[in-house]
Amino acid sequence: MRKVILAGGTGFIGTYFEKRFKELGFDVLIISRQGNHISWEDRRGIVEALEGSELLVNLAGKSVNCRYNVKNKREIMESRVSTTTILGECILACEKPPKVWMNASTATIYRHAEDRPMTEENGEIGSGFSVDVATNWEETFFQFDLPTTRQVALRTSIVLGKDGGVMTPYRNLAKFGLGGVQGSGKQMFSWIHVEDVFQIVMFLYERNELEGVVNCTSPNPITNQAFMKAVRETIGVKIGLPSPKWLLEIGAVLIRTETELVLKSRWVVPERLLKAGYSFAFPNIEETLKDVLS
Repeated sequence: MRKVILAGGTGFIGTYFEKRFKELGFDVLIISRQGNHISWEDRRGIVEALEGSELLVNLAGKSVNCRYNVKNKREIMESRVSTTTILGECILACEKPPKVWMNASTATIYRHAEDRPMTEENGEIGSGFSVDVATNWEETFFQFDLPTTRQVALRTSIVLGKDGGVMTPYRNLAKFGLGGVQGSGKQMFSWIHVEDVFQIVMFLYERNELEGVVNCTSPNPITNQAFMKAVRETIGVKIGLPSPKWLLEIGAVLIRTETELVLKSRWVVPERLLKAGYSFAFPNIEETLKDVLS
């Protein structure tokens, strides 16, 4: 039986991946600090799990949905760099290392963009804490020289799905009449259905010529205004009060998060995937919201 390793596989995306991989007949092993799984402190157990595996997918990292104080910043950075380092070192210790290692990254690595889309070839790297996290994450990942393991960094946009993720707060905002534009509403919203994230992983797994960085996002990003309108229409709410930047700043403090998560304009397109022939299962926001909000 083909073996897949999910590192950090107990969250929203990891749980979905585990279910889908098992449906396809894979043996799935999980590395996590939660539950009865392989521990990050168990180097020997990680090496044994990786031996002879087809695919390693690393999703580990502290949630960025928090206040960016000193403690949280350190944990956000270290949780990504340290786990990626552990995996790389364990792969080097394998006699039969995994054929493919896909490491999560983020589309937030690109600058705030309202003027043009960011592609893998022509995208401009931004600045600030979130970008520093992304660049350090990728530098750690690609520092390993692994001649028999193909490496892909998934620069993933905001992931939409039924069970968890960002849709719960967006649904609740719209439900209570607060689903209007956030900030100017002009900022771009790059998104992707969780099923397409899984299908992209399978597509890349089967395409031996594809490695390096890949934008993992829908080909049809939209403005925040268009996204919030689509959410309201999907759940049948006509009115949505807007949330200006000053109000978002107050709200972010109260719910212990950062306004960057909704105000940064992420205009990212999956140029490499499209050129390679990947066909999206959910290319448009309307059909995506009908699925995830049903």
